[in-house]
Amino acid sequence: MAKKTYGKEKYELPRVIDEDVKTGSFKRVYLLFGEESYLKRQKKEKLLNALRQPDDNMNFTAFEGKGIDVSQIIDLAETMPFLAEYRVILVENSQFFKTSAPDALVDYLETIPESTCLIFCEEEVDKRGRLYKAVTKTGAAAEYQHPDADTLSKWVLGRVAKEQKKISEATLQAFLLRCGNDLEFASNELDKLFCYTLEKDCITAEDLDAICSGQPTDDIFDMVNAFSTGDAKKAFSLYYGLLQKKETPFHILLLIIRQFNLLLQIKDLREQGYDVKTIADRLGSRDWIIRKNLSQAGSFSIEQLKSAVRDGVAAEEAFKTGRMDERSAVELFLTKYA
Repeated sequence: MAKKTYGKEKYELPRVIDEDVKTGSFKRVYLLFGEESYLKRQKKEKLLNALRQPDDNMNFTAFEGKGIDVSQIIDLAETMPFLAEYRVILVENSQFFKTSAPDALVDYLETIPESTCLIFCEEEVDKRGRLYKAVTKTGAAAEYQHPDADTLSKWVLGRVAKEQKKISEATLQAFLLRCGNDLEFASNELDKLFCYTLEKDCITAEDLDAICSGQPTDDIFDMVNAFSTGDAKKAFSLYYGLLQKKETPFHILLLIIRQFNLLLQIKDLREQGYDVKTIADRLGSRDWIIRKNLSQAGSFSIEQLKSAVRDGVAAEEAFKTGRMDERSAVELFLTKYA
């Protein structure tokens, strides 16, 4: 039987927007999508700043959410810009790319004027859909995923160097452990660090302890540890602590499912005989992250991890379909595993 494979190829940031801004040659349609909200927002602002003057509201229109009238988009797109090179239209979270897109919009993209730039910014996109294919034919689509470990490390080091500071490899790894692969969180934590170390040229582990708060994933890791020892009191204490930090029960459940799924992949690969470095490469992770989770994975059997993932998904389905309220579904799951 073929061995399982996990992870994805090394992730590289799409460069189409950077290149178009640099050359000043813009496409008629852009689609920015994916799970990494920080990068999407950053690239969206870069594109908008290049296409329009900040105070030019006459040639700029923004739409957001479901139920957008496609005829309004088309009417605006057909209107020549006034004392400007482009008419810019921004459409965010329309869900046009998730469900069946309006035929009028799909057909219109082939004839959109050169003087109009239509920018879609979406969370979920079906790449098989007609609208996605129409965008890639007429313009460009850029998918922004959470970066892999190498990409994130280079990004952090670039930010540190720009501030004319230094950071050791050990401190960098400690910082990445706190931030996970969330660029939004990492950026905010770096801003805090730069302010805290304003008079210093080196960021130390002591600075991290003093100013960085750490991701909810830290508490999730400890919560799963509590599951492995049957410490229900600690598990629920961590859960209620996350609720006080304004985390929703649904997000907590997703993080728990993700942690169990990570442990399942690590344990399965380990039992196939792979070493830490190979497992890290296959999962697009770092050696030290695999070592940390390998110990936790040893506290569970493959069947226990599979059951936890299945039960977590079942809990999610229970409140999404209305059979249980969100908090009850999550706490029932916690009770079973704590």
